[in-house]
Amino acid sequence: MANRHLARSIALQSLFEWDARGYATEDLAGVILRNVAEFGPGLEDDVFIKRLVSETIDRKEKLDLIIAKAAPDWPIEQIAMIDRNVLRLGLCELLFSDHKEVPARVAINEAIELAKTFGGDNSGKFVNGVLGAIYKEMGEPGKDDVPAKKKRPRDIPYEQMPVEKLGGAVVYCRENGQIFLALVHDMFGYWTLSKGHLNQGEETGVGVAREIKEEMSLTVRVLDHLADNEYISSDPEKGKLRKQVSYFLAEAEDKNSLKLTKSGGLDDARWFDLSEIAGLKMYDDVVPFVTKAIRILSTKK
Repeated sequence: MANRHLARSIALQSLFEWDARGYATEDLAGVILRNVAEFGPGLEDDVFIKRLVSETIDRKEKLDLIIAKAAPDWPIEQIAMIDRNVLRLGLCELLFSDHKEVPARVAINEAIELAKTFGGDNSGKFVNGVLGAIYKEMGEPGKDDVPAKKKRPRDIPYEQMPVEKLGGAVVYCRENGQIFLALVHDMFGYWTLSKGHLNQGEETGVGVAREIKEEMSLTVRVLDHLADNEYISSDPEKGKLRKQVSYFLAEAEDKNSLKLTKSGGLDDARWFDLSEIAGLKMYDDVVPFVTKAIRILSTKK
């Protein structure tokens, strides 16, 4: 058994004992030393174990929140003790480790193997499902990485890259003289804009309205164009893609029909009046679009 896998096994056993004893941390160092002596005599990587256990415990609340959002049908306290500690450990590596040292896929695969070894019959599938969902929400970092010996120089000219179009909107409505914005909330704790992929040949405004209807149950009228954004991503089958995102201002017909209907890593959809927007946790690249939309709305009657 590789040293790192053995080290993760000992870290898991230590976390399990910590959990079983009601999060007792005062003698955790002794627990780790005892487990190393019993299960990994001669193991030289105890520093890695201590760091992994410490980082997992320090981030427990954040990790549990993300797990709960990725597995909404399983409250954290109802997840088997071994499974939830495998998830905490694997998620900690997935989110916070240096991906050059621990690639995302390695973190997930290691967690699955721990679940199969120490958990029940379905533990491996459960852990795979939860961490896999989170990995997709992260944008699947390292998905296309291949060993250096298999890499071939295939620099596709920018002009020849396939283009994938997406659309999104700052959705608003007016009620009793007030302006409200409809935002969606993701599993990482951010309020953001509703957006999605446009169908081949679909007019942008039509596609944006369709995506908002599918995601938030809102019928909207797409108005002002706010901005365009473009970035390059890699697809395992298509290679490099130019992703072009168009953002619009869109007015909702019925404020009361708001309902999150297509999750895709989202867990809430809500209206906010303009006075609440500044206090929300939002992605930096979303703020300029929202700011521009508010500026436009403030000049309209």
